[in-house]
Amino acid sequence: QVELVESGGGLVQAGGSLRLSCSTSQRTSNTYAMAWFRQAPGKERELVAQITWTTEEINYGNSVKGRFTISRDNRKNTVYLQMNSLKPEDTAAYYCAAGPYTPFYMTPRTYKFWGQGTQVTVSS
Repeated sequence: QVELVESGGGLVQAGGSLRLSCSTSQRTSNTYAMAWFRQAPGKERELVAQITWTTEEINYGNSVKGRFTISRDNRKNTVYLQMNSLKPEDTAAYYCAAGPYTPFYMTPRTYKFWGQGTQVTVSS
C-alpha cells in the first residue's frame, strides 16, 4: 500500500502563488504516473497535471497550462505542483494520485492510490 500525503495548500489572493507537495511512503513502480487532480464543490474531479517518474512526459489540464508546473524529486519520492497567477476559479481541494501509466491519464479511476487532499482557496 502506497500512502500519499499532500501539503502546501492555503489561502492566497488572486495573482499569487502556492507550491503543493506530495510525498509518497514508498517509491512507486517506474511505470507509474503521478498526478494532481482538483475538485471544487459541485464539480467533477479534473486533472491538473501528470508526470511520470522516469520519462519526460508531462501533461496539463487546459485551464492551468502556462500557469502551473509539475515536477518531481526522485530521491525524495516527492512530486510538486507550482501554481502561479492563481485565479479564484482555481479554488478547490487538490489531490495527489498515483497509478500505472495509461493513455487515459485524465480519468481519475485509472489511479490506484490517492492522498487525503489539501484545500486551495484563491480570493478575488
